[in-house]
Amino acid sequence: MRLSRAVFVPVLLAVLGAEAGAQSPSYRAPRTADGKPSLDGIWQAINTANWDLEPHAARPGPLVPLGAAGAVPAGQGVVKGGEIPYQPWALAKRQEHRQNWLALDPEVRCYLPGVPRATYMPFPFRIIQGADTIIVAYEYASAVRTIAMTGAGDPPADAWMGWSQGRWEGETLVVDVRGFTDRTWFDRAGNFHSEALRVVERYTRTGPDAIQYEATIEDPKVFTRPWTIVMPLYRRLEPDVQLLEFKCVEFVEELMYGHLKKGAPR
Repeated sequence: MRLSRAVFVPVLLAVLGAEAGAQSPSYRAPRTADGKPSLDGIWQAINTANWDLEPHAARPGPLVPLGAAGAVPAGQGVVKGGEIPYQPWALAKRQEHRQNWLALDPEVRCYLPGVPRATYMPFPFRIIQGADTIIVAYEYASAVRTIAMTGAGDPPADAWMGWSQGRWEGETLVVDVRGFTDRTWFDRAGNFHSEALRVVERYTRTGPDAIQYEATIEDPKVFTRPWTIVMPLYRRLEPDVQLLEFKCVEFVEELMYGHLKKGAPR
């Protein structure tokens, strides 16, 4: 009996797809001494999320003399569903932030970037993995955060980088971050949060040189529902790669304190 093309082709594709899936099992990361997936290494995001988490066209920057050097590159966005679900008042505030970005963005003043923004700024970061704690060291502003794997208790105080507690779910490191100050932003487009922010991060190795990163963001004071960003992180493969210094405080001293100098205009 001869199968018609309409029946045969879908069946063949389904069989081939099943075989391909069987030949390509989920990646299993190298193990640490205690048998956990290893995330050790220097990683970096390659996207435009620090300019704007949502999909956006290229646009001019805030300083005309910089020309193309200060322009914003286009991006497809990293938000699941494309749009951040702001409450109406918060959407209006986000627009105010955009119009006054240069005066208001904490990055301009070298403040600590917070979570998840530290992950996708255009700087590398290093994960140093231990059994009881995982250290994440960021090149930007020499920021550091500690992820407690044995229970960190409640946040003792609000902090720029939050209070991180981690656990393993199979191949995935899950990090619950709370205890934030309300002074960090998510990007240069004015996306923001309140002190009620909670971020749940998920780090999953998808290959020798890649991590799938997800962060679910919850803040009932600002958003109508939780929302999630997703992006790959890539291992830096240069020989002898290391984090270099970007202690930006000295770059903003004139901006922040220049008006206090003797003889400065008031």
